[in-house]
Amino acid sequence: MESSVCQTRYPILLIHGTGFRDWKRLSYWGRIPRELEKRGAQVFLGGQDGWATVEQNAAALKKRVEEILVQTGSSKIHLIAHSKGGLDARYLVSSLGMAPYVASVNLIAVPNRGSETMDAICRLPHWALKLAGFFVNGWYRLIGDRHPDFYATCVQFTTAWAEEFNRQNPDVPGILYRSYAGAMDSPRCDLFLWWENLIIGWVEGENDGLVTVKSARWTGFQEVWRGVKGRGVSHMDEVDFRRRPLKARGESWDVIDEYITMVAQLKESGL
Repeated sequence: MESSVCQTRYPILLIHGTGFRDWKRLSYWGRIPRELEKRGAQVFLGGQDGWATVEQNAAALKKRVEEILVQTGSSKIHLIAHSKGGLDARYLVSSLGMAPYVASVNLIAVPNRGSETMDAICRLPHWALKLAGFFVNGWYRLIGDRHPDFYATCVQFTTAWAEEFNRQNPDVPGILYRSYAGAMDSPRCDLFLWWENLIIGWVEGENDGLVTVKSARWTGFQEVWRGVKGRGVSHMDEVDFRRRPLKARGESWDVIDEYITMVAQLKESGL
């Protein structure tokens, strides 16, 4: 493949989702950064907290974007965000004054409309979620989070919170928005997310193990990543967790190809 197919006009910032950090180059995004760079892209990582709120992470990302613009001499940047990272990205653009510096916002399996399943979880006694948060926050502080807030972050996955968030953070005219979703064929497709896929499927419908297709649909919706028949694409597959193509029934699908196509289209658009 042409070595410059992903050589976009502006650099790319990959923004991870909840529960992870960019500890190492390949910790969250698998082969994706390397393969994009091999094809000419300038790729940077977000580095925001794993369990901080949208507001805290967006503030950290603002500093990160400013650093990248100075480092590269670029006037703008592309945002490619997965899961809650997409909410961080949208807040960064719509509420923190960074719209003039963003060329595109690409949202992969982002819970733009919240989760009815999380609505039910958040109806549990607050003390139970607060107790869980005590342990989660403590652990994430040890591994580098500056502002972990498990309870508040969980609330930010509810449908009521999402509705208000969407009202306060509309898309910004002049920025290219695109969105994508993933869908598992059945709970058997991913041993890590089988029960989440089963429960969310009962409550809300087609999903990737964490985010429904309905919630991920946003401005400029492109497609549902379905991988190969009988396998589907899970929330972890969307960021190359397994570091290899998905195979089933003699067919193969590689998420790397989706990212290459995504970035190549940005180049073709002159961005």
